[in-house]
Amino acid sequence: MKPKPLPEKALKLGKNVIIADVHLGYEIAMAKEGFYLPRVFHDVVRNLKNIIQREKPKGLIINGDFKHSFVPEWREKTELRTFLEEVSPLVSEIVLVRGNHDVGVLWLKELGVEIVDELEIGRWKLVHGHKLVEGENFIIGHEHPAIRLRDEVGAVIKVPAFLMGKHLIVLPAFSPWAYGNDVLREIVSPFLKYRREDFRVLVPVGREVLDFGTLSKLQEALKRL
Repeated sequence: MKPKPLPEKALKLGKNVIIADVHLGYEIAMAKEGFYLPRVFHDVVRNLKNIIQREKPKGLIINGDFKHSFVPEWREKTELRTFLEEVSPLVSEIVLVRGNHDVGVLWLKELGVEIVDELEIGRWKLVHGHKLVEGENFIIGHEHPAIRLRDEVGAVIKVPAFLMGKHLIVLPAFSPWAYGNDVLREIVSPFLKYRREDFRVLVPVGREVLDFGTLSKLQEALKRL
């Protein structure tokens, strides 16, 4: 059962598609703070439905931070319900591995969602990644991994990335608003702080996943710039 990164920032594992850090309700939370962003909810749902229709998985696994706000909000709840109504008919089961943002989500069980703190599939243990747990091989989210790319004239762009290790896989955020944490400069998840691996950096671009080599070589290249 080999994990397969997909161009849409999802991971195929056996008969399951895994996504992380959807952060539904982000625009609602930002509006409360006076920042008004375009709504991307329908784009997120459409993107996921396209993945499911192409890959035909049995299950959908959301590896943490399905929602954004730490304080339950009725408009966010409406988005969660609508999301599940759109996606549920396409898969046999939906599992939410709770992340640190997933407070007040037990009502999702009424919609057929299984809610767990960790999930084992083959040799892999899925946890969100905001706190360490015991185990050997992990698939996590939480980090929102990204790298900055610079061209020959100095233009810089930050792109999401998969970090693929022998014992640890870190998923990019599925949310379009999660621009990502530049893992060449700093890290957030305790898994990356205490479980060092020389990850392969895979960048989803268009319909492809491009191999940018190992994280250590990218760091060396950055030092030479």
